[in-house]
Amino acid sequence: MSNKPKITDPTRILTVANMISLGRALLAVPIIYTLRDPAMGTITFLLVVLAVLSDTLDGWFARKANEVTHFGKWLDPIADFACIISVVGYLTLVGRFPGWFFIFYIVRYVVIALPAIYLLNHSHFILSANWWGKWAAGITALALMVHIWPWQAFPWMQEVTINIAVILLSISWLKYIKTFYTALKEI
Repeated sequence: MSNKPKITDPTRILTVANMISLGRALLAVPIIYTLRDPAMGTITFLLVVLAVLSDTLDGWFARKANEVTHFGKWLDPIADFACIISVVGYLTLVGRFPGWFFIFYIVRYVVIALPAIYLLNHSHFILSANWWGKWAAGITALALMVHIWPWQAFPWMQEVTINIAVILLSISWLKYIKTFYTALKEI
């Protein structure tokens, strides 16, 4: 019998932290719905803030309840990706966000996900979020907010936040590649 961690252990899936992460992924739907109507700007803002806060709360709940799970380590970045890419995709479609960032974000995610899945299936490796990625998600959320609600006093904020997000996402990506390389050498 293998001691390999099982991501699908049913006793470790239905945790408060995992439900918060799942809720964050699902928040993309009402965020996009409210984005369609400028009169719902306050509701959109509150939903975006809730999504950002949930990214901190899920980890806090997991650690506080001693329920850090392998499934949760996978679900957290998937929830981040689902929420961010959905909102970025919508804003790109309506011409309010640069398309190159949408493509960059998807490519980065796929290039991280494929080796992570391979390693999950061939070793004891469990991918978890790194701090660079957490900061990148936060700055990406800020970039989304300044694209949704541009600040006329700071017109440069849109470009600066996207550039900082790309730098942080790239550093995070390189950290994952280094982690994958080390894990692959051990197989």
